[in-house]
Amino acid sequence: MDQIIEFFRYLLNSEEIIQTGGLVLITLIIFIENGVIFGFFLPGDYLLFLSGVFAGTRLLDVSLWLLLACIFGAAVLGSLTGYLTGYFAGGRLQNRPDSLLFKKEYITNTRVAFEKYGTSALIVARFLPIVRTFAPVLAGLIHMDFRRFMLYNVTGGAIWVVTLVGGGFFFGEQFPWIINYVHWIIIFFLGVTTFTVVRGYLNARRERRAEKAKLE
Repeated sequence: MDQIIEFFRYLLNSEEIIQTGGLVLITLIIFIENGVIFGFFLPGDYLLFLSGVFAGTRLLDVSLWLLLACIFGAAVLGSLTGYLTGYFAGGRLQNRPDSLLFKKEYITNTRVAFEKYGTSALIVARFLPIVRTFAPVLAGLIHMDFRRFMLYNVTGGAIWVVTLVGGGFFFGEQFPWIINYVHWIIIFFLGVTTFTVVRGYLNARRERRAEKAKLE
């Protein structure tokens, strides 16, 4: 049990992932987090930003272009995997009982995001933990046109990766002392993403209550 706990602690520690796993592990985690349903708990936003910071300070010895290409490819292919999962196994997912790594409310919350933002939710979802993982699955489940899905998949992936990795690289290169404040960066991202998810959930619940009240 201690080994399992230690393994999950490692997966959630972006600094250790970057230092010990390098580009290969970063790419693999981004692929899983962007479309494999059990990967929703993995670090996404701050892993991208910190990988850029580490590359900018040369603690991660890869060029910016290689880092961008690998993470962008992982994000797009991960979402494509999620789309195909929803397309071919959507019925089984909807009937699947709740478990530690899967809850039906994740799909419900993602559906609300689609209803609010339309197909552009695939772009918005890139910046929303959990929703980012389940958005492509739902797109496949509702059989969204494949070409339209890929357009939003590629566009959203590019914006997400360039913004966070590029921003991290800039700060790492221009302000190398930022590496001493890694934990504060993680706390900042966790605070922002938690606030965003909670706010979205509360707004969605408020809207559902208002719609029920109208029907009554």
